Amino acid sequence: MQPFLQLVAHDLYTKIGNDLSRTVLVFPNKRANLFFNEYLAEESDQPIWSPAAMSISDLLQKLSVQKAGDPIRLVCELYKVFKEETESRETLDDFYFWGELLISDFDDVDKNMVDADKLFSNLQDLKNLMDDYEFLDEEQEEAIRQFFQNFSIERRTELKEKFISLWDKLGIIYHRYREKLAELGIAYEGMLYRNVIEQLDTDRLKYDKYVFVGFNVLNKVEKEFFQKLQKAGKAMFYWDYDLFYTQRISKHEAGEFIKRNLIDFPNELPESYFDIFRKPKKIRYISASTENAQARFLPEWVKATQTHTTQIVSEKENAIVLCNEALLLPVLHSIPQDVQNVNITMGFPLAQTPVYSFINAAMELQTNGYRPDTGRFTYEAVSKILKHPYTRQLSDHATRLERELTKTNRFYPLPSELKKDDFLTILFTPQSNIRELCDYLLRLIKSISILYRKEGEYDDIFNQLYRESIFQSHLKINRLYSLIESGELSVRTDTLKRLITKVLTASNIPFHGEPAIGLQIMGVLETRNLDFRNLIMLSLNEGQLPKAGGESSFIPYNLRKAFGMTTIEHKNAVYAYYFYRLIQRAENITLLYNTSSDGLNRGEESRFMLQLLVEGPHEITREYLEAGQSPQNTLEIQIEKTPEILRRLYRAYDTAQPESVILSPSALNTYLDCRLRFYYRYVAGLKTPDEVSAEIDSALFGTIFHLSAQLAYTDLTANGKMIQREDLERLLRDEIKLQGYVDQAFKQELFKVAPEEKPEYNGVQLINSKVIVSYLKQLLRNDLQYTPFEMVAMEKKVSEKITIQTALGPLMLRLGGTIDRMDAKEGTLRIVDYKTGGSPKIPANIEQLFTPSETRPNYIFQTFLYAAIMSRKQPLMVAPALLYIHRAASESYSPVIEMGEPRKPKIPVNNFAFFEDEFRERLQALLEEIFDEKELFTQTEDIKKCAYCDFKAICKR
Repeated sequence: MQPFLQLVAHDLYTKIGNDLSRTVLVFPNKRANLFFNEYLAEESDQPIWSPAAMSISDLLQKLSVQKAGDPIRLVCELYKVFKEETESRETLDDFYFWGELLISDFDDVDKNMVDADKLFSNLQDLKNLMDDYEFLDEEQEEAIRQFFQNFSIERRTELKEKFISLWDKLGIIYHRYREKLAELGIAYEGMLYRNVIEQLDTDRLKYDKYVFVGFNVLNKVEKEFFQKLQKAGKAMFYWDYDLFYTQRISKHEAGEFIKRNLIDFPNELPESYFDIFRKPKKIRYISASTENAQARFLPEWVKATQTHTTQIVSEKENAIVLCNEALLLPVLHSIPQDVQNVNITMGFPLAQTPVYSFINAAMELQTNGYRPDTGRFTYEAVSKILKHPYTRQLSDHATRLERELTKTNRFYPLPSELKKDDFLTILFTPQSNIRELCDYLLRLIKSISILYRKEGEYDDIFNQLYRESIFQSHLKINRLYSLIESGELSVRTDTLKRLITKVLTASNIPFHGEPAIGLQIMGVLETRNLDFRNLIMLSLNEGQLPKAGGESSFIPYNLRKAFGMTTIEHKNAVYAYYFYRLIQRAENITLLYNTSSDGLNRGEESRFMLQLLVEGPHEITREYLEAGQSPQNTLEIQIEKTPEILRRLYRAYDTAQPESVILSPSALNTYLDCRLRFYYRYVAGLKTPDEVSAEIDSALFGTIFHLSAQLAYTDLTANGKMIQREDLERLLRDEIKLQGYVDQAFKQELFKVAPEEKPEYNGVQLINSKVIVSYLKQLLRNDLQYTPFEMVAMEKKVSEKITIQTALGPLMLRLGGTIDRMDAKEGTLRIVDYKTGGSPKIPANIEQLFTPSETRPNYIFQTFLYAAIMSRKQPLMVAPALLYIHRAASESYSPVIEMGEPRKPKIPVNNFAFFEDEFRERLQALLEEIFDEKELFTQTEDIKKCAYCDFKAICKR
């Protein structure tokens, strides 16, 4: 394989000789020059005057009297012109991002040397004067005709009106904007290029020969530049192509532009050098199920290529090309250790460094994370930045503070609560405008930089990378700060946040190394002019190559086509050329694509792969990557009651132990639902980690309702325990008071703020608050039917000691919990359990309460347990009741629990004494089973119980 640049070096040396000091090589990009110089050095054993080398962009900028303007400043200057010409009241915030679009269109207008007056002329004039446009060929005329077929000037809509009014001003804006920039001595790229060409004097050029190497699609500026130098006898042209796509297949998109270039600017190299695509090649198509799976294939590919690589020099003939540059990190992690030299042509994305995530978290904290109306931060924003490694390194209080906020459920903390040390004081000081925000970010970046100043850390590759990322971030934000200080940039903080994010995500940190040595890892654009013997391309999917979608523009497609501007067809042709040129000299080609449909990726191989399969002269093998998978058998978990586990059980519940606790109905219900869950929660002591959430789950909803009801009845019983009908009627009429109880419950249970503070509801919380008020009213209306009655107690803790027989002898336990409410009437003590969810169940008998099943009425089990305890603590008859608030609206509703077989008469449980003996007998048996060393802690048979279990991940059910 003889690379294209080697052919150029040999031909140039043959034609010009040793002294190339008056020659300049112009490449599409800078990288090609490094390889070219190596090949040039091989041409002679004598010293050679190396030619100058630069990209076309660098060359035109050197020939210009104007400087390329800062992109943000260019938009700000355009905004000033736009406001003057349109008298629009649009803010810079609203204008900014479509202002970039407008500059992009002006850039394209200038690079293609379009007559802006004709393009931006009044649409009616454009239609009427179409015949006078002599510059249009038939195809371009047809394009304008097509535009007016699709765009009726007569039938106007509001959107069309806006478009036409803006279009009519674009010509004036274009000229005024260029004049303004010229006064300032700056320009956007297209303007700079156009000015150079319009004022170019070839006699005053610095070099004798301008050698253009490896170009493809030329815009009008480049074409005119080439023509002027050609006429002056100062140009040489080297085009890289293949007869396969320029001659053998007619109208092949890869050869569309190169054929024109070969006619206008003849190639210095003979055609015989470019019939290489048909030479033998080994081509493999490999499909992979994910993006990362492609990277995992690399060790195998590297091993295969190394068997053919005998010298270190030839390592550079191997290349990994990433169509999706987001694969860089997985690829770097997949390169085998024995690959000594690697050259990465892409920069490391700044967006994947810790400093970027820190800046993002800080901006989120100061914008969406701070509420100026209340002077409070949101927990989500505070937590995110407190968990960041930089915060934890710079503040000893960060971890403790984050834990404290989580524990107390503080999701609207005040800045004063967060300022625990100097760094946290800087971090949690609210910033009110864009100048302060920029200054704040710069101060934070300086604080972070201290972490990388310690001795002995300069050799660490990650520290070098992160130091560079800090420097780049400081540089970019400082530039914005300068524009704000000078008054050029005046936007809202949310717009500044978007700008900073955009600027930082577009930044890359260059890797340093020797480019012409080792395995090459590169993006598609970096491959221009380079040739490789062994080539692997990753993510060769439709949408990645060619890139999906055209860029947005104000200039409609048909007008772009008519005036010779860049269209999507240009871009597709460019990518087709890149692809075919890259593989034309390669001998071993491996093309991978992702088959999964995810986001923009539709799981299709690139059209170029299909085209090569149909039109190409080579045999292609199709393979697919498959991860070696072994099905995971989830083993049944059984926990034996070893002496250690029994000791834990006794230590927790034996009343003789000083730290023993009450065995609650919830614990017993857990055991009946799943013994293993009981073990994890009540024996091993595992708990789900605390977390702060503004969401209200069913448990918290119930807690808030319980507290609201307690507060209401505490007020009602302030002057005596008897509840009268008129008391409830008076309270039902007082909406403000009812809302006050609910607000107080929210403050205590959810917001964790002082009673005198106002609750800060979000939308969903406000809806929940209103629902709880309606439930509270329903409770009071329900109680109206029961009045008068005595309120005995609310949220009352009760317990009872009970002795059971175990293998180790008698064991005394304490059973109990908190009863929602106890009221008395006509010699009956009612045990009321409030329920804000679920449906009433009717057990057939007491046995069903103790039999594990999907339909076991666990709420009734709990209420019966409390009834059993209270039966022995006072003389009244006990009636357990379940009050389903959300179902209590009907007049016939009764909270009385009923029992009985299906389709048979039901017995109301008005006197628990009839059921107490059997309940206690079965309770005794249950407790003895829990402490029986022969009974294992096993998984439940009912898989539905596992759906919301906290220990699902451990259990793997």
